[in-house]
Amino acid sequence: MSELFDAVDALVASRSPLPPAEERKRLRQAHGLTLDQVAAALKVRRATVSGWESAKKPVEPRGPEREAYARLLNKLAELYPAPAVAPEPAGAPEPTAAPAPTTAPVPTTAPVPTAVPVPAAAPEPGTSTGTPAPAEPAPPTGPAVGATTAATAGHENIQAAPAPAASAARTAPRPARTATRTPASRRPGARKAAPAATPAAGTDPRFENGPLAVVDVDPDGRVLAYCPGGLVLDVPARSLPALVDWTLREARLGQPRLSGPGKDADPLLVLTEAALERYGLPVALTEKERLAGRIPENHKVVKQLARTEWKLTKRGFGPWARIYRPAQGSERACVQLCIPSWHALDSRHWGGADRLPPAELARLLGVYASRVMTPRGSTAVTGLELMTALHPPTRASAPDADGRRHSEHNPGSLGKDPVDCAPCEAPDGHPLLKDLPRFHVRGPGEKLFEEAYDWARPLTDDECLRRHLVGIDVNMAFAAGANGLVVGLGAPTHVRAPVFDAKLPGSWLVDLSHVDLSRVRVAKDRWADLDAGLLPSPFTPKGERPEGPAWYATPTVAYAVELGYEVHPIEAWVRHDNGRYLDAWYNRLRDAYLATMADLGVPADLPPADFLAAMEGYKERDPELAVVVSAIKATVKGGLGKLRERPRGEGWRPGEPWRALSRPTWRPDIRAAVISRTRINLHRKIVKHAAFTGQYPVAILSDCVVYAADGASPLDFLPYRDGKPLPGGFKLGVNPGLVKHEGTQTVLWGEGVREQFDAPELNLARYIKDGTVTDADNGE
Repeated sequence: MSELFDAVDALVASRSPLPPAEERKRLRQAHGLTLDQVAAALKVRRATVSGWESAKKPVEPRGPEREAYARLLNKLAELYPAPAVAPEPAGAPEPTAAPAPTTAPVPTTAPVPTAVPVPAAAPEPGTSTGTPAPAEPAPPTGPAVGATTAATAGHENIQAAPAPAASAARTAPRPARTATRTPASRRPGARKAAPAATPAAGTDPRFENGPLAVVDVDPDGRVLAYCPGGLVLDVPARSLPALVDWTLREARLGQPRLSGPGKDADPLLVLTEAALERYGLPVALTEKERLAGRIPENHKVVKQLARTEWKLTKRGFGPWARIYRPAQGSERACVQLCIPSWHALDSRHWGGADRLPPAELARLLGVYASRVMTPRGSTAVTGLELMTALHPPTRASAPDADGRRHSEHNPGSLGKDPVDCAPCEAPDGHPLLKDLPRFHVRGPGEKLFEEAYDWARPLTDDECLRRHLVGIDVNMAFAAGANGLVVGLGAPTHVRAPVFDAKLPGSWLVDLSHVDLSRVRVAKDRWADLDAGLLPSPFTPKGERPEGPAWYATPTVAYAVELGYEVHPIEAWVRHDNGRYLDAWYNRLRDAYLATMADLGVPADLPPADFLAAMEGYKERDPELAVVVSAIKATVKGGLGKLRERPRGEGWRPGEPWRALSRPTWRPDIRAAVISRTRINLHRKIVKHAAFTGQYPVAILSDCVVYAADGASPLDFLPYRDGKPLPGGFKLGVNPGLVKHEGTQTVLWGEGVREQFDAPELNLARYIKDGTVTDADNGE
């Protein structure tokens, strides 16, 4: 009988319409499945499953694969039904045309509250108005509606904020306050409109005012919250606890989850110096507080929060403070604060964002939040949190016999519990190494040392006769290195005398000293003779040829095989539980980078000459968006760096655990694999370029490569034929992995600098951008 049922199921599945491509993708991602996992289950290629989910050109499955695919989608649809469209609230007005410039319709059944005009000019962050805050006006007793006054002439009508959704806050709900949306050209301190990709209001009605707000005080003493898209909210709160309550109950701030099993982002409030004074917080931290990273626990504002049953995380009240109450079921009650004047926005990555007027700061952070995620701390912290947000450690299980769900491991994630690294992957001072002698220095045969290039060599006689040194830089090099990389998800397994498997992530002890770069394989059946003395070794960061067995990540050993040489590992720590964990992370950051660069006038797929022209002065076209680009790049590097975060603060001793080790995302092996692949990708292009042109680099620093050339442009030495670059070599473009012009100096400059510091192998890539060299740069 069961065979008949199976036959009926197959017949129904073969004729049932499949959901649209977008819904297929949503269902797969909601369950935490990768394309590879679905492809393996259905016994098809990864590209086939990708084609089934392609929104542009969807491919319909056929045969038995269609039946199995339909069954999978039906099961997932039961677990993750499509989100219902929020019903229109009873009595909601019909959409109308643009409001008249003078008055707004006023219902006769409700009193009209006083409008909140947009101030003519907002104070610079940090300026104090010297005006005491006026007494808080009584809230309107009826529904808040829009109204205009002479002060708002020329602006859009003032719209009432929608009634707030239920939340975990404990105080009685207030009526919604008034909000103002003004044209970008008339916002206080604003100079330009937000990019088209920055929504003024989120599609989720819970977060319709955006992911964050910059809270400031105007010259009249009113507290205003500037949201992305030009929205300005009137803030009634007179204390910090009240501000947190208002944010959760009325402000409608936040961001929907990035993955089905994940959590919605908490609302972020950015407090200007004027807002800090208004709520009783110091404008700047003392030196002691700065070193501690927080204000004292006996501060009056911290006591206010405690009295109203709000809690702080273990990090306390610092530049990135999190204020919360324990979750009630699935309801979260948490607000994050960002305090720029306490150095929350590192100037190395955020430029002068902390000095921007509130409206412009809201725009800048809003673009970053909408394209990357709501900042959770530094760019490094946000980069790491983005990995978890895209691959949450747990998910809800299928209903059990009683119809209840429970939490279970989310496939493709790192899980909720940390795993130990291999001893060779442990940094110095790790608890795994506590039995080593105190002053023991581990060599290559004991320690995995995968780092970026820092290599240079003297110029040859021929290169000295050329006129220029031209630097090219790989766009988002480490992000490109993470794309498609298979990394370990679980704990390592120790293996003696293993057979090398390029598909198995891990750390391998192997001797690569026999690899000779004077003759390498550059294609499947093509070998090239090169000048090995002008090339860095691909196996060490300093470019030195290895002298014996050393620990390497999988991509490094795989490259030795690719070059045409046999490898025989002595031992290895491998991870059989693995996957492409960083793919979604890469895609999110790539899309954010490309969208922002397009807004700055540098779209993808430009011809080489047009690309170089578009890159000239792109930062000046919109300095705020240029800061977003810088922050996105820092999110990549910082997030990867956090995978091997070292101990910080006083009191730690070698051999003792530190806080970061308790995170599932403390994974030095993943960091090493990304850096290994990034360095190998660069070396592969260098070898292809040398084999084809006979040109060799003179200096490499991380993702910057310097060549000697007769002309000042990358086009003077990069080979292009009919607009097409050398296959497998360097290509000019904005996409991650392609290169841009880093800078040009003269050969005389390079030789003069090396002579000045008596350093024939001074790394000129470090200074090629603007030619500035200082004693501090040179380590003098």
